[in-house]
Amino acid sequence: MEIKTISVTYQRKFNLGDYESLEIGCSLWGQIDPEEDPEGATQFLYQQAKTAVKEAAKPVLKESNHQMNKARIYKQSTQNTITDEQEDF
Repeated sequence: MEIKTISVTYQRKFNLGDYESLEIGCSLWGQIDPEEDPEGATQFLYQQAKTAVKEAAKPVLKESNHQMNKARIYKQSTQNTITDEQEDF
């Protein structure tokens, strides 16, 4: 079977706190030639869609106190993990 068109959809829902959420999605389609790798083209489209969703969400997430607090907590936990791992060395 010959694949001529590939479509990829990436969708993500962000919790903004206070029972609010933001759902953003991106669908991309691509025509491929018979000599092109369908899996490689699919991965490329997936990464492009994921990047587009993240870029579209950034302004809203920066305004969300819930998401900013979540990012700070995540950053602190990863720094603590790195410190703990270095102490175990």
